[in-house]
Amino acid sequence: MAAENSKQFWKRSAKLPGSFIKERSKVSTVPLKNKKASSFHEFARNTSDAWDIGDDEEEDFSSPSFQTLNSKVALATAAQVLENHSKLRVKPERSQSTTSDVPASYKVIKSSSDAQLSRNSSDTCLRNPLHKQQSLPLRPIIPLVARISDQNASGAPPMTVREKTRLEKFRQLLSSHNTDLDELRKCSWPGVPREVRPVTWRLLSGYLPANTERRKLTLQRKREEYFGFIEQYYDSRNEEHHQDTYRQIHIDIPRTNPLIPLFQQPLVQEIFERILFIWAIRHPASGYVQGINDLVTPFFVVFLSEYVEEDVENFDVTNLSQDMLRSIEADSFWCMSKLLDGIQDNYTFAQPGIQKKVKALEELVSRIDEQVHNHFRRYEVEYLQFAFRWMNNLLMRELPLRCTIRLWDTYQSEPEGFSHFHLYVCAAFLIKWRKEILDEEDFQGLLMLLQNLPTIHWGNEEIGLLLAEAYRLKYMFADAPNHYRR
Repeated sequence: MAAENSKQFWKRSAKLPGSFIKERSKVSTVPLKNKKASSFHEFARNTSDAWDIGDDEEEDFSSPSFQTLNSKVALATAAQVLENHSKLRVKPERSQSTTSDVPASYKVIKSSSDAQLSRNSSDTCLRNPLHKQQSLPLRPIIPLVARISDQNASGAPPMTVREKTRLEKFRQLLSSHNTDLDELRKCSWPGVPREVRPVTWRLLSGYLPANTERRKLTLQRKREEYFGFIEQYYDSRNEEHHQDTYRQIHIDIPRTNPLIPLFQQPLVQEIFERILFIWAIRHPASGYVQGINDLVTPFFVVFLSEYVEEDVENFDVTNLSQDMLRSIEADSFWCMSKLLDGIQDNYTFAQPGIQKKVKALEELVSRIDEQVHNHFRRYEVEYLQFAFRWMNNLLMRELPLRCTIRLWDTYQSEPEGFSHFHLYVCAAFLIKWRKEILDEEDFQGLLMLLQNLPTIHWGNEEIGLLLAEAYRLKYMFADAPNHYRR
């Protein structure tokens, strides 16, 4: 009964492909079953003939309904397809037969139609990738997590006119007799060109004087002073009261950016050990704390790029001269020391600076996105469980190193960038993932998300948007402390 109803449906639907059954049912060698199909395979056997092209070769499609479909739809569509394909061809080909060459009552010839379709489809497959590639705007490929270079580094397309103009402005500022540091901070906020980043960072961190005549002597004096500390203190790493500090440093160094080959080189690890041990000896109030090892890496990479034109992640530092390596090491030490001077309470006993910043973040998020804040409370997620690392490592564990370097361009341009502005960056960073956060509905899922945020493909554009949102939050809340309070 069901099969008969199916026949009636196909008969009523004269313009459907299945209407071919109307003529076929008279000559079909495979009788339709009258009982209800008991399986998908039976159903397929009973209906597949309506769509089987192989059977169509033997049929005479001369019925009025098919002539209407054939002449008004099929031929017009085929002509349009052929015309579209011919326009896409790189070289003009021999003209195809038009609809006027085809009689109204023709039989579908499988071989010729398949050949034409296969030629057109293969041509389209070959052309489409090129066509799409040409239509997309040129944009440098953002490297993955093991890539350090930013989007202005080697391997990227040539600089735009705007980038060249910015670079020229930086060079004018840096070469003036007394560099205008306020203007330099203003220019550096949206990012520092790679070519001038090393000297810009030295100036913004307060390591170099603004006066150009004093810079060479200052660098020479500070580098000698650092290696004086090495001679004076480094041998004490084996003494009993320093053994714990040195042992922890020695354990943490190999864990620093383990995916980047540069930091797994023994010579680089020795440099890091000296920098961290000397800093710990000279700052007994805090000593060495896990996480400080990460803070060396951006400075090391930036100052290394002054001597290396290609991407530095695979660069063999043994190719550099001893003087170059000494300069990179000393400059990294002093700039890291300047950074830590502003956030040392993050690393003193009980790390009170981090405790305060995490509490401030919680209060800020409760004001700017109450839904996210209440979502954390509902599933008993404490801010300290994920934001402690954000404050301790300055988001370095959440972002690729190239993004950290771009972020620090702005941090060094902002007053109290590493201590105060970082709070608003963390708030903006958290709200950036609000949809993903609200989609998680259990404690474990939330913590897994917040500790493994998908930033592997991030580059300058994403960091620029993050910083813009952080600046907006700072503008709204920094001078209005009551906004923090409920």
